[in-house]
Amino acid sequence: MLLVALVCCLLVLASTVLHYEVLRGLNAALPRVRIPARLKLVVVILAAFIAHAAEIGLYGSAMYALVALGQVGSLVGSAGFSFSSCIYFSAETYTSLGFGDLTPTGPLRLLAGVEALNGLLLIGWSASFTYIAMEAFWRTPAGGSPPRR
Repeated sequence: MLLVALVCCLLVLASTVLHYEVLRGLNAALPRVRIPARLKLVVVILAAFIAHAAEIGLYGSAMYALVALGQVGSLVGSAGFSFSSCIYFSAETYTSLGFGDLTPTGPLRLLAGVEALNGLLLIGWSASFTYIAMEAFWRTPAGGSPPRR
């Protein structure tokens, strides 16, 4: 259990730093890039998506490694245990989707709970950043709708 708790702390730290660096990089680069505002917003969405996918990959890889080490539980369900099932479970946990077709057992349940909370926070952070980017790049005429370009 102590190993899983330590891995949880490291994953929260790693995913938060990764997310921060992606958003900081966007914040620094986008105002200087000479592309239409709508493309800047597409870049924001794609970069956030890639960051989330990388974070899901971190959690899924850690889950796979922990189970391979043994004594920390497993992932049970119709798909069985594999690297791809760990990534799939990580994606549904990170996004709080939770189909329930795969279930962690033992101390691995702690990792699933931490990932769900971390995913919720990071998705909210991306939503907030996207809103701020839209306010910065999506200028509207007084009282009108967004400009068409």
